[in-house]
Amino acid sequence: MSMITLTTDFGTRDWFVGTMKGVIAGLAPEARLIDLTHEVPPGDIRGGAFALAAAAPFFGAGTIHVAVVDPGVGSRRRAIAIRSKEAVFVGPDNGVLSWALRDAQVEETRSLDNREWFLDPVSRTFHGRDIFAPVAARLAAGALFAEAGDPTDEYVRLPWPPVHRRENGLSGEILYVDRFGNAITNLPAAKLAPEALANGEVHLRCGALHIPLCRCYADAPVGSPVAVAGSGGLLELAINGGDFATHHGLAEGTPVEARW
Repeated sequence: MSMITLTTDFGTRDWFVGTMKGVIAGLAPEARLIDLTHEVPPGDIRGGAFALAAAAPFFGAGTIHVAVVDPGVGSRRRAIAIRSKEAVFVGPDNGVLSWALRDAQVEETRSLDNREWFLDPVSRTFHGRDIFAPVAARLAAGALFAEAGDPTDEYVRLPWPPVHRRENGLSGEILYVDRFGNAITNLPAAKLAPEALANGEVHLRCGALHIPLCRCYADAPVGSPVAVAGSGGLLELAINGGDFATHHGLAEGTPVEARW
């Protein structure tokens, strides 16, 4: 049984997600559908890319990931499908797929131009329904990837914010703010100095804030800021029982440092 995941900025108030699922069910009734998230902020390509990248490694080989965060829908931007060693990614060629492929072995990329695979007519405002859902469904039902469209060597890659090594530290930025208000950075916990980590000497700095790195949120008193290594291996800033980003007025792109 094929598995298809959906990542969008559509929310759940309207009919958009349900319509995509209906298209998929009609073409691939045996496919299993998983909602990764539909709460990506509207038009936030980077947020969608991060959500997909965070979740995709935990799905089995052959999973088809559909991501639709598509402020350029109806324009000249391409629709693409990318096949890696482990999975297939379907969506607009605007970078939303790229972070999930940073460490992947990409085997083939196709421009989605086989109109026989689309719904007819194709609207200029809902390619999730008319292009991406039917393409994913046909692949799940056993259609050949090579028939999706012409091969291409390139796809849009969002730049991953660089991490800079400093004397006794690392510098980077806030990459994503989750629904709890935790500010996830691009600083990998694996790059911290082991001896400083073992001795409890690591602090995160964000503006005037100097926050010690702890094992878990509960190591800090309720209402106090805390830094932890998150479940995805990246350092994050939080408040035990609170919303760190809102409380401190921080957003994606805010500079942050790990010091020891």
